[in-house]
Amino acid sequence: MRLLRRMRLMRRTRAAGALLLAGAVTVLAAAGPAQAQEYRYWAFWDGADRGSWTYATQGPATVRPADGAVEGFRFTVSADSAAAGRPRAAADFDALCRATPAKDGRKRIGIVIDFGTAADAPGGARPPAARTACAQVPEDASAGEALAAVARPLRYDSNALLCAIAGYPTSGCADQVSGADGAKGAPKGADGSTAVGGSKGAGDGGDGGPSAGLLGGVAAVVVLGGAAVWQARRRRG
Repeated sequence: MRLLRRMRLMRRTRAAGALLLAGAVTVLAAAGPAQAQEYRYWAFWDGADRGSWTYATQGPATVRPADGAVEGFRFTVSADSAAAGRPRAAADFDALCRATPAKDGRKRIGIVIDFGTAADAPGGARPPAARTACAQVPEDASAGEALAAVARPLRYDSNALLCAIAGYPTSGCADQVSGADGAKGAPKGADGSTAVGGSKGAGDGGDGGPSAGLLGGVAAVVVLGGAAVWQARRRRG
């Protein structure tokens, strides 16, 4: 009889464990992958060889380009740098600065400003037409200073995040985008490095997995279930 009771208890324990595991898997599957949060911001690009663009690894306040460089700015909506919109004009220094002669003690920086599309504009605003310029600035000037020389007014937030170029947009700064207009909030890392002109992603994308809170809840269910099985075994033993 004792052997029979033990066999029955083992079957119940296995069944309870299977149910708990199935419940945990169901909860995790229902959670689904986390959605990356998108932001509306000014992305900053370095002009590379042959007129192409490379997403900047520093912000315009710290980049100090040499004479002959091209810097690009694009107002965009994205969750990371891979999805950020590039300036639609070519990074062509000769085309931008051929009419600006070189001067001793100064350098020439080609500037491309793309105000983005109507779909990226906040609150139904109408983006200005794209513009280009050749900034002639002191040799130690940053990309941000070159931009300020040709596209005032600029607007920054308290963390030195570039919010507006030539007054566009008139308000907001790296706002979260959700649906039509989005819930507003500054992205993590908006600190004047890659975030000035667009942090890599300008926001924290999800990792595609369940949240820590969800995992903790599932773990608690499993622990409580295991405790119940252990107590049942004590009573029957």
